[in-house]
Amino acid sequence: MYQAENASELLKTKRVGLVSRGSWVRVGRTVFLLGLTSLLTDISSEMVSAILPLYLLVQLRFSPFQVGITDGLYQGVSVLVRMLSGWIADRWRRPKEVAACGYGLSAFCKLGFLAAGSWSSISAVILADRIGKGIRTAPRDAMIAASTPGEQLGTAFGVHRAMDTAGAMLGPLVVVAILTIAPTAYDAIFVVSLCVALIGLAVITFLVENPGPSADSPGVSGAEPLAIGQSAVTLRSMGGLLKISEFRTLVLIGSALALVTVSDGLLYLVLQQRIKVASAQFPLLYVITAMVFMVFAIPAGRLADRIGLKPVFLLGYGLLAAAYGVLLLPRTNYALALLMLTLLGGYYAATDGVFMALASRVLPEHLRSTGLALLTTGTGLARLLASTLYGMLWNWFGAEHALLLFIVGLIGVSLVAWRTIYRVEKI
Repeated sequence: MYQAENASELLKTKRVGLVSRGSWVRVGRTVFLLGLTSLLTDISSEMVSAILPLYLLVQLRFSPFQVGITDGLYQGVSVLVRMLSGWIADRWRRPKEVAACGYGLSAFCKLGFLAAGSWSSISAVILADRIGKGIRTAPRDAMIAASTPGEQLGTAFGVHRAMDTAGAMLGPLVVVAILTIAPTAYDAIFVVSLCVALIGLAVITFLVENPGPSADSPGVSGAEPLAIGQSAVTLRSMGGLLKISEFRTLVLIGSALALVTVSDGLLYLVLQQRIKVASAQFPLLYVITAMVFMVFAIPAGRLADRIGLKPVFLLGYGLLAAAYGVLLLPRTNYALALLMLTLLGGYYAATDGVFMALASRVLPEHLRSTGLALLTTGTGLARLLASTLYGMLWNWFGAEHALLLFIVGLIGVSLVAWRTIYRVEKI
């Protein structure tokens, strides 16, 4: 849907044009190349994640509680290194190199899935793979923010998330194709996943450049002021980030919302049980969500730049609550399943990139990687707890009753977030 203006010019110019419904969306060369890296990496990672929940529940016969713990590891274990990687990227002023290390670790972990055969070994591989994700996320997002004017952050993150999600859509399709040809060829899935990840690693290693410092950057109250180009990043200045009231509010709101958000894999298992999706077609649930996310990521980003980031972000959680509500209807058919997946994709389009844009707008440039790492650490820990909690509630009360408790929590937290976020003027 979105095309490069001229592929041969990508390495020569600083701006890249993407087509969106007849109008041009222009983003920086760094944003485009990081989007291409994420596209390839997400093809690789989603090839694994698209089959993991069903593989654990059906093939290895794990309990819902075990699946919840494993899914929690996959969703949240990257928080273990996010703060460290963000701090290193800011202190060394080399976000590209730090991000590339994360991409490389995740790529080579695909070899581990070939050898893993037990819950403990699979968990160890997932741990290493998600640590790689944790290393790369904050420096990558900081490079996007540093390469984009403040008034275009929503669009830039929307473009990146659209390209990233295109990979998330293609990955499960590759899995469906492989399993259609060879229903038990999981080793082929892991090998192809490794090859695609290595191509993505090559893009960021050889084509992406570290962004230079910009002149406009908000300061940190209580932190040591740093001049443009100064490389010192201290623990005191890191602690000063939470003294920024706007940023502190985002950390609390984001973590609270993540705590009442059910992971995609567990939602898909609930949906699969209700409409009896065949195992070979299970990855298509990821494809539909990713397709909606990809289509609406750029429009949502542009809308956020036009009417404000806050209303679009909060609208996204309204869509998520509606998606939960569809799963709680007495009967679910394929039309309602499609509606639920569409709402879920819309939620991601309205929140994922917009949330990073909100934070980037209030963080000082010299601590942007660290700040984004702190933010995603809070939300990642909350998501890990949410997956584990949902697995426990599913074991005790059943999937639908567990989802009912989560939707009540989501509505309550969303109302509090609505009142809180509009009291903070600068977000």
